[in-house]
Formats: sequence, C-alpha cells, structure tokens
Amino acid sequence: MNNTTIKTIMNMNNTIIEAGERTTRAQTQTSTSTTTGVFALLKAKPGVTREQVMAIMPAEIRATVQLYLDGKIREWYAREDGRGGIFLLNADDVAEAESIMESLPLAKENLLDHEYIPVAPLMPLRLLIGSQSAR
Repeated sequence: MNNTTIKTIMNMNNTIIEAGERTTRAQTQTSTSTTTGVFALLKAKPGVTREQVMAIMPAEIRATVQLYLDGKIREWYAREDGRGGIFLLNADDVAEAESIMESLPLAKENLLDHEYIPVAPLMPLRLLIGSQSAR
C-alpha cells in the first residue's frame, strides 16, 4: 500500500467516525425530551406531626386510589424510613405531575414537600438496535 492509499483509508475512517458521533449526539438531543413518566418524591414538611398527616390519610388514600384507577399513577411506594412516599406518575412533564400531586388532600393542606424527577428511556440502548440493524 502506498501513502496515498493509506491517507485515503484514514480519511474515510475519520469521516465514518465523525458521522457516527453526529448521529449519536442527534439521537441523544432528540430523545432526551421523551419523558415517559415523572417520579414524585414526597415527605412531610419540617414541623408536621404524624397526627396531622394521619388525620387526613383516609381522604389521601381514597384520592390516591382514584388517581391510580384513572391511570394517572403508575406505581407508588412507601419510603423504607417511613418518612414519605414515592410515586411514578404517567405524566408528560413536571407541570403535569405537579398538577396531579397538588390535587391530593395532603398537598392541599400544605403538609408535604415534593420533589419531581422526569424520566425517559435509557437512550444508549438505541446503540444496540442500531448495531443489530447494521448486520
């Protein structure tokens, strides 16, 4: 192989690598906006007593079950430390998740702090599909 052939092959390699990097960046940028749900982490505000929470809990449970039956809540869990709950909501964004959670009795009484985390598919898995289709 002469120097010209080697340079041509190296240039082709660089072009292929750059194209792959651009495709990966474009997929990541496009797909990071694909929110499939929102986690809502709930805990009692400082100074709120167990008695305050338990007085509202029957209404909270009924409203939570209704949201589940309406398809708004996908999953829900108690924190192992007993200090709150974690909900996985069927919401397209944090604003929708806030609207869902603010409809509950404990939120209406301003007894809880909420933290929201939007989630999306694990995009690096697309690389598996891409490499498989290249075969």
